[in-house]
Amino acid sequence: MHPVADGRVPPGAREITTGQANRVWYVDQPSPYVLKHYGDPARAANEAAALRLLAAHHIPAPRLLAIAPGYHPGWTAQTAVHPDPVAAEHLLDELAEPLAAIHQVPGTHFGRLAGARRYPTWPSYLHNRLAHYAAAAPHLAPEAAELHDQLDALAPDPEPRLLHHDLQPGHLVRQPDGTRLLLDWELAAFGDPLSDLARLAVRLRHASTATVAGLAADPGPGAEERLHLYWRIHRLADRALAPGSRSQFRGRS
Repeated sequence: MHPVADGRVPPGAREITTGQANRVWYVDQPSPYVLKHYGDPARAANEAAALRLLAAHHIPAPRLLAIAPGYHPGWTAQTAVHPDPVAAEHLLDELAEPLAAIHQVPGTHFGRLAGARRYPTWPSYLHNRLAHYAAAAPHLAPEAAELHDQLDALAPDPEPRLLHHDLQPGHLVRQPDGTRLLLDWELAAFGDPLSDLARLAVRLRHASTATVAGLAADPGPGAEERLHLYWRIHRLADRALAPGSRSQFRGRS
């Protein structure tokens, strides 16, 4: 446990929240750290597991100082970093090296690292996600069913590898010594590295996956088909879970 962090926001903390689901503060006294409150406590457990795994593999990332995922809200305390943002036009070039390192980290199962159900195969995890999206937005159920059938036909069988699963501008930063690292690991999962690239293409609003395909270090057989399928699944997810969708169904798988 960090000697000061107890989950409460201390006087003088500076809020640096950038997203919608969580609130984040920079605390500089007496020892700098970042305090993060999560809308979903399961995400606190998942990010903590990811940060521990990255530290075990000596991959640059914030280090976990303290955690209380069962609290409401769940929270973590992490080491403070002093980064320079990587410009969006340089994101793909700058991302290649740290992403290759991350995708070499093996997993023990498929799906989120902690705080959620574990899956024995990658297709079983994706089938669950498609069912989740169909339940969240019933008008998209026919498209989810089509993707379900395509997933069965393709039958991807990758080894589980660490995925950031929320790649986007702002999450890759460069520290003053030149080290590049990824922030915000609450959605980390074990799965097919091509899913990380597909999600990135969706976040960048690219019309295809061609722009990110070169980031795949060892794509394996059927890479183009897998990448395109994952891209379609991530696009469906964004539409199904967007604010204002027909249902506010939420799940933690």
